[in-house]
Amino acid sequence: MIELYYWPTPNGHKITLFLEETGLEYEIKPINIGTGDQFQPEFLKISPNNRIPAIIDHAPADGGEPVSVFESGAILLYLAEKAKKFLPNDIRQRNIVQEWLFWQVGGLGPMAGQNHHFSQYAPEKLPYAITRYVNETNRLYGVLNLHLQGKDFIAGDYSIADMACYPWVVPYKWQGQQLEDFPEIDRWFQQIEQRPATVTAYEKGKQISQSAQLTAEKRKVLFGQTAKTQSSQV
Repeated sequence: MIELYYWPTPNGHKITLFLEETGLEYEIKPINIGTGDQFQPEFLKISPNNRIPAIIDHAPADGGEPVSVFESGAILLYLAEKAKKFLPNDIRQRNIVQEWLFWQVGGLGPMAGQNHHFSQYAPEKLPYAITRYVNETNRLYGVLNLHLQGKDFIAGDYSIADMACYPWVVPYKWQGQQLEDFPEIDRWFQQIEQRPATVTAYEKGKQISQSAQLTAEKRKVLFGQTAKTQSSQV
């Protein structure tokens, strides 16, 4: 049994995509990031960065005590090793998957995340910040679009690299992007969108999420945290 500490964000969706594809038994433990569940001491024990997702594997490969993992990229690698799926054994193909997984966690995710923040959530609209992150997201889309030429998926076959990138492309309109500008991404996107596991994963997210309205209190919880506020939760 995998316990998945989750909220339906792009990083959360990465893990449900994998779990639905592989059929590993799992239970979702909702962490409502709008009400501050991520800052509870019990969650801090398994996710010291106070961010979802995180997992606890109660049946690790070594047969020992449960293993907890935080950070979405690390979780995908851990689960792929456990399931022996979606991470090639061939050294060259495996390298491609890992490169693009880290490209997402170090580039596409953070840049698109800042894009979302300044264009959708910031109480003050700062043109420089919005332009900066919309343009950088556009550049990253261009990188992925070029790479996908002649390939069904990022590493040829569907892999954890695709599962990492796809949820960050889903809100492309929020990011000021149009998929028709990136025909290779558009083709790739539609293939993943239609997979049964993708449909199920996103449906589970809809069932868990509550109102999308961002209240002043939720804004404070999501965007007002410092080292001092984190230490006060311990």
